[in-house]
Amino acid sequence: MSGSGRQLRGWGALALCSAPLAAALLALHVPAAVLLACMVSAMALAVRGTQLAVPRRVFGWGQGLLGCLMAQSLQPRHLELLLPRWPLLLAATLVLIGASTALGWWLMRRQVMPGTTALWGMSPGAAAAMVVLAEQYGADARLVAFMQYTRVLLVTLAAATVARLAGGAHPLAAGDAPWWGAPAWGSLALTAALVLGGSALARRWSIAGGAMVLPLAGAALAQAVWHVQPALPPALMLAAYAAIGWSVGLRFTRAILLHALRALPQVVLSTLALMLVGAATGATLVLAAGVDPLSAFLATGPGGADSMAVIAATSAVDAGFVMAMQLARFLVVLAVGPALTRRLARASGAQPSL
Repeated sequence: MSGSGRQLRGWGALALCSAPLAAALLALHVPAAVLLACMVSAMALAVRGTQLAVPRRVFGWGQGLLGCLMAQSLQPRHLELLLPRWPLLLAATLVLIGASTALGWWLMRRQVMPGTTALWGMSPGAAAAMVVLAEQYGADARLVAFMQYTRVLLVTLAAATVARLAGGAHPLAAGDAPWWGAPAWGSLALTAALVLGGSALARRWSIAGGAMVLPLAGAALAQAVWHVQPALPPALMLAAYAAIGWSVGLRFTRAILLHALRALPQVVLSTLALMLVGAATGATLVLAAGVDPLSAFLATGPGGADSMAVIAATSAVDAGFVMAMQLARFLVVLAVGPALTRRLARASGAQPSL
């Protein structure tokens, strides 16, 4: 069989593996179901010797769509909720980031993960965004994804259980939005301009993380100044999640997978410690700021901002406050994460990634 024939057969096998697994995870209301299914399926084929690679340009477009999606949470009405109590809320955010950094440093010093991988893997921002940024700044995206999604699953399970016990609706109920819908052509044109333009500028100017950050900034500006949002139909986001999940999963090797499994107990232990810090921080918000307990728990939960938003939106909590806190933490990580990880790596003499 020719090389192109083997490639086509490989992509077909990958799609056939990913689709039913994604459908099963969606039926179970697992956060980031499509991305996780694509990453796990690609990982399974890669460790069996399948040699495929997502074109970097396509991966960049997936990053751009993710940036546009995250920008939709940057609504003034969400961020304004932080202003009256900003010193306390900023302190709570910094405590959680400090704890995640300390735990990442501990994992790095013990050489559980190579280079800055442990620091990015413990960063409490949106999981997919942390994976993308970690790769841009020299960490091992495969192991960062392993750490991030291990934490997302543990935190989401805990948050969903607490929300259900508190009497809320089913916390992981999926929406019934049509796959494509009928978005305005102007909004789709804005999406295309942000994604394609951001990817091109990031390549031209060699901006680390620019394929995601530039569309995020552009979409946030368009929302704030012109009150327009890029269109993000579910089918388009499915393609973005597949591009990111396949790109990360296809780079796994048997050695990397075995390394991740050996590190799993320490990763879980670190995640549980970070969850305890988040719970203690939430208790402080309840006592000092009068926030209701469930809202405080979700606001300080170190899971992905996207999964916490889904749980908050379908539970009896102050969803705006939860989203504002999660978003503030993501923005702080986005602003200080690269410089902080580089400095800590230099101070500890960390070895390069695998």
